[in-house]
Amino acid sequence: MTLETWLAFFVACWLISVSPGAGAISCMAAGLRFGFRRAVWNIAGLILGINFMLAVVAVGLGAVLAASSLAFAIVKWVGVAYLVWLGVQQWRAPAFVVSADASERLLGATPRELLFRGFLVNATNPKGVLFMLAVLPQFIDPTAPQAIQYAICAATLSFTDVVVMSGYTIFASRVLGVLREPRHIRAMNRTFGGLFVAAGAALATFKRAV
Repeated sequence: MTLETWLAFFVACWLISVSPGAGAISCMAAGLRFGFRRAVWNIAGLILGINFMLAVVAVGLGAVLAASSLAFAIVKWVGVAYLVWLGVQQWRAPAFVVSADASERLLGATPRELLFRGFLVNATNPKGVLFMLAVLPQFIDPTAPQAIQYAICAATLSFTDVVVMSGYTIFASRVLGVLREPRHIRAMNRTFGGLFVAAGAALATFKRAV
């Protein structure tokens, strides 16, 4: 991969990461509910999920998903169901104020739960796989070794996503210092719950290009 090609991909990665979507909603919801230090595990899960999608494309399974209506439908509706479930959970989240040193016994706040949650948000989104199929081949030299090129792409996308998702999470966690009333927390929980459901509804309308 030439420097010029990498720089072009680097710019594309920033555009991909900054684009609002389920990942951004997940980060802001986790930051609001648990604070930045605990929500870092959600970010780690998102990075694992996006690298999982990149790996799927790299080994050729992405093309199968893009070509098979049944496989695409299964993954899509699993993603829709998961986003809606996250929305319901966020809507019903307790309306208490979370401080930076809040108890780690908060419902759903364990590192494993947040890591798995973040992973599923990205891994069950077929739009991500199809986007990877459309973007990655433009930066991969088919005459050169593939593994190192995909590894560079994965590292670059992971870096930009960590920076952007951390920004979303920090923004939401800082809001905690302003929203001190339970009614404020309840309103924010329901806002993000509604956004998760809206993201699920948007995914439900997504169709493969034919």
